[in-house]
Amino acid sequence: MIYQIYPRSWADSDGDGVGDLPGITSHLDHLTDLGVDAIWLSPFYPSPQLDAGYDVADYRGVDPLFGTLDDFDRLVDRAHALGLRVIVDVVPNHTSAEHPWFQDALLAEAGSRERARYLFRDGRDDGETPPNNWPSRFGGPAWTRVADGQWYLHLFDVSQPDLDWTNPEVQAEFESILRFWLDRGVDGFRVDVAHGLVKEAGLPDATDETLPMWDQPGVHEIYRGWRRLIDAYEGERILCAEAWVESGEALARYVRVDEMHHSFNFRFLTTPWRADLLRATIDDSLRQAAAVGAPQTWVLSNHDVVRHATRLGRTDATDVVDTTGIGPGDPQPDPVLGLRRARAATALMLALPGSAYLYQGEELGLPEATMLPDELRQDPTWRRSGHTDRGRDGCRIPVPWSTEGPSLGFGSGRPWLPQPPEYADLAPDRQRGAADSTLELYRRLLAQRRAHRLGTATLRWVEQPDDVIAFDLVERDITVVANLGSAPIDLPHDREVLIASTPIGARGLPPDTTVWLSPRARPAVASSHGRV
Repeated sequence: MIYQIYPRSWADSDGDGVGDLPGITSHLDHLTDLGVDAIWLSPFYPSPQLDAGYDVADYRGVDPLFGTLDDFDRLVDRAHALGLRVIVDVVPNHTSAEHPWFQDALLAEAGSRERARYLFRDGRDDGETPPNNWPSRFGGPAWTRVADGQWYLHLFDVSQPDLDWTNPEVQAEFESILRFWLDRGVDGFRVDVAHGLVKEAGLPDATDETLPMWDQPGVHEIYRGWRRLIDAYEGERILCAEAWVESGEALARYVRVDEMHHSFNFRFLTTPWRADLLRATIDDSLRQAAAVGAPQTWVLSNHDVVRHATRLGRTDATDVVDTTGIGPGDPQPDPVLGLRRARAATALMLALPGSAYLYQGEELGLPEATMLPDELRQDPTWRRSGHTDRGRDGCRIPVPWSTEGPSLGFGSGRPWLPQPPEYADLAPDRQRGAADSTLELYRRLLAQRRAHRLGTATLRWVEQPDDVIAFDLVERDITVVANLGSAPIDLPHDREVLIASTPIGARGLPPDTTVWLSPRARPAVASSHGRV
């Protein structure tokens, strides 16, 4: 169980309105109480922060916004003392435009060693148009022209030039970066845009059938080298791929025995709230992971998508999942339905064999901030899309820690993004000890998941109606039933409820509810020698 922390939104220790490393350290006991095994930190490196730290200017430091290297070392030491592993983000597809390498490239000539670290090319039409038709993921073209007429590739923001991973100098630099953080005690890396490092030779135009900038075979040799590197260190270290790829088979290639350990299952995250589709996704995901001898890795929310407590409250959640942001002028999801389904989806996910990632605040039931004023948005997607894509700010709102205070316990200053009013009632001090709260549900789920070792169990499907998901975890004698239909269903008489995502009455399992069932204890019977 790995918990994602988005540093600028976790806790602010110095009152500047932005979360920081000491703020993380101060709340690590929340995570041990929750029952997770590790934390994953989104970027905290020196950066102009034009893409919230995913534009890295120095891979071996800490941005003063978040603290110092000493603060990082204290965080790692405290986490390890509490039994928590520490995973950090590494961003190898691109650097910041303020990285010294790119600044040197801008001053150098075409064909120079400095430019060869990036993807500089001459344009078409006598240099007047970009080298190909590739789009940026943040909107607009993926090419920008520099003063001498060449163009450079940036699959994301213009401030994030892509590196050329065919260059041995780039490969050696990142191996050195990995060693730097491993030597400081980190337990692994989450690899940003893991599917994007290698581009098809010649950089041909993209078509409806081909995406020559993504998931090229050459990425796998890079990760085999990284695996050999981390395996040389004592203890268990892991690599996790953020790879948005088309098929389960393609995703499984990233976790072959000599490559990475985890790869986020985004297909599961984007599957609509329908039993038949979820069953098919789970089945195929487990089959593809088993084919390469790897655990499947499940996730429902992260810093790039609408929180599932909101996403599943949309009227189209049973038909199509749109993970883009929601604003004040958009149709508003049903918050009650969304949280009910989110709790059921989480209870389903945490019963599945394999590993799972949680995103900060989901254990509180935090919804997306859908009423964030457009003038406060900071995600570059909003600007580069011509103000048509709301971006990801709504899932990055600072976490509430208490029901009172100027930022609900986040810090003493005004937070970098405003918290919606409903966050006050969701703070941990309001939920802790409340039997039916989302926080207590997560604690029970994680405790039972650990106690019954569900992550290493084998799943066997149980036949049910079309709108119900049911399976046995055969070695653990646990049955999981999720009702995605519109009417209550009966539960097996020989089983009793171990955990339910929402309270269950006498009418059976309600809609949008998941239960974990264990064998019903046999009643004691009288004998001549007393009770048996």
